[in-house]
Amino acid sequence: MFSKTITLSNGVNVPQLALGTWLIDNDKAAEAVTSAIRIGYRHIDTAQAYMNEQGVGLGLRSSGVARDQIFVTTKVAAEHKDYRSAAEGIDGSLRALGLDYIDLMIIHSPQPWDKVNQSDDRYLEGNREAWRALTDAYRAGKLRAIGVSNFLQEDIDNLWDSSEIKPMVNQVLCHISNTPLDLIEFCQKRGIVMEAYSPVAHGEALKNARIAEMAEKYGVTVPQLCIRYDIQLGMIVLPKTADPDHMKINADVDFVISDADMTALKKIERIKDYGEHSFFPVFGGKF
Repeated sequence: MFSKTITLSNGVNVPQLALGTWLIDNDKAAEAVTSAIRIGYRHIDTAQAYMNEQGVGLGLRSSGVARDQIFVTTKVAAEHKDYRSAAEGIDGSLRALGLDYIDLMIIHSPQPWDKVNQSDDRYLEGNREAWRALTDAYRAGKLRAIGVSNFLQEDIDNLWDSSEIKPMVNQVLCHISNTPLDLIEFCQKRGIVMEAYSPVAHGEALKNARIAEMAEKYGVTVPQLCIRYDIQLGMIVLPKTADPDHMKINADVDFVISDADMTALKKIERIKDYGEHSFFPVFGGKF
């Protein structure tokens, strides 16, 4: 079980491998979370938008593992672009999860989901207000760390220039054949830890012959290669699955990709079509 951690700018340690719970129904989330914790996962990622915080919280409490041994991430809904709704959302997540504190809470998107890829409005003022709500909750001890998700450079600058407490993470779409190297470098230079969701390209990486060939070279599965790739970029990685067997395979990533092969993987032609999943805003090109 891969068990390394990454330290955030405020000194909080985060398990580098997490269980993502996007598209896991609320009534299935508890079982998925307890399975993951039993296997050895100590970082669980959810969101208000996933509508499964209640199930995730039940799984956490049913796991038998002490609360302070599990790192929990959730996200302020993308539509909450004012202080009041963001603050109420934070408290709502605490209630839904059944927790006294959340380890990491992030703004899910700089734009409401129905505006992503549809509008040039970056909601700069709204994001400052949502960030103010996160900052106040952080100072009150409700949150151990705060950050953002799907934020581009201009979105980061908007918060960086106007806030005393800076974003600690930026969670983005990142996988072999779609790696935002400039954004990763931009954030990491500022001490912002990067997180990678959909590390297997929502399944599309499984169809790529060059990725499969590289995985075969290392004697690993395509998902294992993809997860290891993001790990070696210095990112926290969030593979999503409800299958315990897949959880075990995803966590068996203690091999090392050579520098030459990392360079080759960075140059693989970008995936532009996510098939039946292309309708999700995160796969629409802007992120």
